[in-house]
Amino acid sequence: MFFRKRTFIENRFLKVMIVYDERTKAVAGDAFLKLLDQTNVQYETCKMQADHQGDVIADEKVLGQLLIEASIDVEAFVAIGAGTIHDVTRFVSYKMKTPFISIPTAPSVDWFNSMGAPIVQNGVKVTFQTQAPIAVFADIDVLMSAPKSMVAAGFGDVLGKVTSLFDWQFGYIVKGEPFCPVVFEATEQALISCVENVDFIAEGQEKGIKVLMEALILSGLAMLLFGKSHPASGAEHHLSHYWEMEFLKEGRKQLLHGAKVGAATIVIASLYKKYLNYSFTGDGIIASENEAKIKKLLQGLIEPTKLQDLINRVGGKTAPADLGISQRIVDNSLQEAHLLRERYTLLYYNNVYKKETL
Repeated sequence: MFFRKRTFIENRFLKVMIVYDERTKAVAGDAFLKLLDQTNVQYETCKMQADHQGDVIADEKVLGQLLIEASIDVEAFVAIGAGTIHDVTRFVSYKMKTPFISIPTAPSVDWFNSMGAPIVQNGVKVTFQTQAPIAVFADIDVLMSAPKSMVAAGFGDVLGKVTSLFDWQFGYIVKGEPFCPVVFEATEQALISCVENVDFIAEGQEKGIKVLMEALILSGLAMLLFGKSHPASGAEHHLSHYWEMEFLKEGRKQLLHGAKVGAATIVIASLYKKYLNYSFTGDGIIASENEAKIKKLLQGLIEPTKLQDLINRVGGKTAPADLGISQRIVDNSLQEAHLLRERYTLLYYNNVYKKETL
């Protein structure tokens, strides 16, 4: 395990704050503290408090907990956990002008090494651009012991690039939104590698978990290089964020981010495929030469049935209803989620001009 070797932490930082929750403390936190006990590094710990349903939510309450418990002379934060732990640590460390180090405990999201911190503010999911970790330590033994549901969630988050990459190109073609071919290719390669190794991932083999984690890190690097989440977050993530906020309003237990993204990707891909028979030039917004480009992108979009098969193979759920998301919430999200981000997706276009329905 990576805990057996001393890192540059001992030589550079004299006092660190370790952030985890009840589960990740047992998975990796205790072992990491034993390592620190063998060094001259002083440390504080913050165990994130879960709500009454056992969820740790990246909201004002949890942010306040970490801010209160962190000493002013802490030189670095160490996030030990999955997405939420990293979101909270990233935000607070940035506000304290202090670096942080990432130790993922599951290959569940592509957010470990990005700058974005999705925070629930007044019940609304808002992504703040903060800072990336100065290092990521992902131990294969820890990752392979992660629950299969979290592996499936990580795969679902990667699969979301099917529609996010489409939306990114759509926004670039129609509205001239910023675009980078190099970052696009890196994100696409992360997607391809997971699709090609889906069986290894499904079986939990070391090769598959490595491929998945590398894809998640590569996707995070792509966002980091681009400076925004366009490469990895399109309409499918907007639906996911909307569903999360609805669950918070209803006081329901939260779903894994990647599980929502996987199901949302199928919903969005199904909607987008309907545009193969639609004339974009008829609305006076899109030029004929751009319509040809968009149709070509739509033809290359993976079929929804194929997406369902891929998610099924890793043990994930493909329909919102299977995740406990009602048709009412799905319908509302298709009409309102495009407003959550300032981004010109086909979902945004659909609501403003065409009004296709599933």
